[in-house]
Amino acid sequence: MQKQEELVRLTGIVKRFGAFTANDRIDLSVKAGTVHAIVGENGAGKSTLMKILAGEEHPDEGTITIAGEPRTFSSPRDAQRAGIGIVHQHFLLADALSVWENVVLADEPGSALRLDSRAARRSVEELAATNGFPVDVNAVVRELGVGGRQRVEILKVLYRDARIIILDEPTAVLVPSEAQSLFAAMRAFTAEGAAVIFISHKLDEVLDFADEITVIRAGEVVGHRIASETSAAELASLMVKVAMPSVSPRSLPPGDDVVLSADNLSVGLDGEVAALDDVSFAVHSGEIVGIAGVEGNGQSELLLALLGRAASTGTVSLGGHDISALTTEQRRARGMAYIPEDRHKDGLVLSMALRENAALGYHSRAPIKRGPWFSRSGAAAAAASIIEKFDVRGGSVASLASSLSGGNQQKFIVGRELGSSPDVLIAAHPTRGVDIGAQSAVWTELTAARDRGLGMLLISADLDELLSLSDRLLVFYKGRIVAELLPSDVDAQELGEYMTGVRRQGEAAA
Repeated sequence: MQKQEELVRLTGIVKRFGAFTANDRIDLSVKAGTVHAIVGENGAGKSTLMKILAGEEHPDEGTITIAGEPRTFSSPRDAQRAGIGIVHQHFLLADALSVWENVVLADEPGSALRLDSRAARRSVEELAATNGFPVDVNAVVRELGVGGRQRVEILKVLYRDARIIILDEPTAVLVPSEAQSLFAAMRAFTAEGAAVIFISHKLDEVLDFADEITVIRAGEVVGHRIASETSAAELASLMVKVAMPSVSPRSLPPGDDVVLSADNLSVGLDGEVAALDDVSFAVHSGEIVGIAGVEGNGQSELLLALLGRAASTGTVSLGGHDISALTTEQRRARGMAYIPEDRHKDGLVLSMALRENAALGYHSRAPIKRGPWFSRSGAAAAAASIIEKFDVRGGSVASLASSLSGGNQQKFIVGRELGSSPDVLIAAHPTRGVDIGAQSAVWTELTAARDRGLGMLLISADLDELLSLSDRLLVFYKGRIVAELLPSDVDAQELGEYMTGVRRQGEAAA
């Protein structure tokens, strides 16, 4: 196969959802042996286009050609047979099954009457080793962090002999070294004549790893660039007509008042190894404290302990008062707000309208509660305010949360939590899956709230976000705080070294 042979061609793709046109006569060409990035703001139509290529949606108009052969996909299985695999941003895994069971599910080796489990495990082990994805194939998926789950999803695609891999925000939960390893593996994959298509909002990553870039805005292709011949500023302008996100220098230092603190906080894991081990820290008014760590090093357990959702030892204090015995609802009533790490699982009820979602966590407060009654008009007013202030696109107060793009769902959650005027905000990945314009807006709102005296604990896998927003950084490794750093003293690569245990505080770079 010649390296520059066209492996994918989409011609005149149109996809409508009622009166809304998600894809409007889109043309796309992806060459064998290349990494092709698709960029655009939330709701631009990127994911819809990739779902069409993966057989999950059906175009209203247009044609799909794979390696020169016209194709019509009636199901994802048809696309798999054509050599196409997709890894979604929100993973589709069976939590109760092991890694190897998830990988081979529906394509198990053996006969119809008997699964050859030994051959299955061996195949998955070899696949993981060959492609540089370290994972315990016998581990139960529910015990894995987000990064581990992503590797399982990629192994599922590779197991089915995909020649075209689609990755949706593949490095959202990875530190720089892991991202580099992922794309090194993908480069090895494309070197064999295959192709990788990936969606990303990280323009520096796009420029580093992609060969070609297609920009989509409002359902249309507005630009195609060779990565080596463009810049992040040009791509951002094509995408959303806004500048790259930045943070204005703060005019006042953090306050002296401690608004949130943890003392000797521990959370056990199955009564054996502590997932969170004797952690102590304080957050002051007007301060953003960033938590850096590879997924699975205690951050999720910290969130659960602070919210009162996990059995823990030690104490949690809010505004100087011990709240360790309080419920989550009582903690929120005392001034704690929370942006969850999984917007679908913990942030929204997708089958409910936005007005009802605006009330989640605030149903017992005015104006949503009037006397003993739930006020639909109060909830609708709250939702309308969030939609307007945070530029939530694609829906009204009566729209289902599921009708919004992922980025607009995230903006809605951020708006709901900041709208409560909290004293403390626990923000877990507040801009995950959000485009540049939305990221800039969220950063502006978070820093404005900080300047008004909000204390914030920021957990993020986006190291640029941590370095840009945080006043201090606490690095978690194996359930403990192993370093306290000033953002001005480290860059993303060095921070990644602390997070992976390569470097320890006080040690010089190797």
